[in-house]
Amino acid sequence: MYICIQNVQYVRSMIRSSRILMVTAALLAIISDVAAQSRSQARVAQIDSVLAARYSHTPYDTNYVIRPEGKLTLRLRLNQTGNDFHAKGTINGINSKADLSTSHKTTVSIGASYLGVSGALAINPSKIFGHYKDYELNFNYYSSKFSLDFSYQRSESLAGDIDRSDGGQQLESGDIKLKVVNMSGYYTFNHRRFSYPAVFTQSYIQRKSAGSWLVGISYQGGSIETTEALKLKNPNAPDTRIYIGHVGIGGGYGYNWVIGRKWLIHFSMLPTFVVYNRNNFTVNGERKQAERIRHNMIFNERAAIVYNFSPRYFAGSTLVMSNSIFDDDAVVVNQNKWRIRAFFGFRL
Repeated sequence: MYICIQNVQYVRSMIRSSRILMVTAALLAIISDVAAQSRSQARVAQIDSVLAARYSHTPYDTNYVIRPEGKLTLRLRLNQTGNDFHAKGTINGINSKADLSTSHKTTVSIGASYLGVSGALAINPSKIFGHYKDYELNFNYYSSKFSLDFSYQRSESLAGDIDRSDGGQQLESGDIKLKVVNMSGYYTFNHRRFSYPAVFTQSYIQRKSAGSWLVGISYQGGSIETTEALKLKNPNAPDTRIYIGHVGIGGGYGYNWVIGRKWLIHFSMLPTFVVYNRNNFTVNGERKQAERIRHNMIFNERAAIVYNFSPRYFAGSTLVMSNSIFDDDAVVVNQNKWRIRAFFGFRL
């Protein structure tokens, strides 16, 4: 009997010990979770503090350009882009002239910026429903001193007319494929008073009118060539390839005009002189090469209008264009790449 009582007491002691261990483990887990949450909150607070310090530090003269109030900016954008090509050349005594255009790409995007860190989601309705099969990448960077517009386009929607001295031809979507890169980079001299971000990203507010001289570089490169689909449809169609590759250097001017503290109108132009090219025109294996050094032009234009309803709400529209005029005895190539954007946003 004594042994049984001792066994029962031992079991009860073990149960109490196990309960104490379980409660202790649960408390330790809770303490660990609280500590982890505290560390995460401290880390988030530290990151937020760093971003806030970076955001509040402005490289501008605050009499002309200031940061808007609020940490978060939300934007709704409607974008449309297009590309037009015009080319001429003479091979084996046959003159050829091409006037071609891609399908217009239309996207709707929702973007957010928190203390200068931005992200966006873009949707192309035509691509979702299978009406637009081209691919296009646009990247834009605007800071107080440097700005960059970059685009890469791969398209088989290029269509238009090719007129030849031995007959004309109507080209439809799928007959020609296009791969092209357009790039223009700017440096702003009066970067203390003139702001590109105030116009194109609304991350600053231009308070007074100001302008600046600009210097920059332009590049256009890529190819246009007939496809196998065209050969299957028309075996007599000439095998045509236009190659573009030219670099330009130049300078220009930009101006931000502030009207009544609510309207901001912007225009800038950067003409560049082509200092090197690799342009050529090939028909059925016969190639015409442009002179390597040929002084032609690439024009880069930007225009915009922004209206600030209040310090919180704003809307506007922007236009960015790149136009080349390349004229050579062997090859003439003109390209007009453009992007139009309408937007509405508010700050929190």
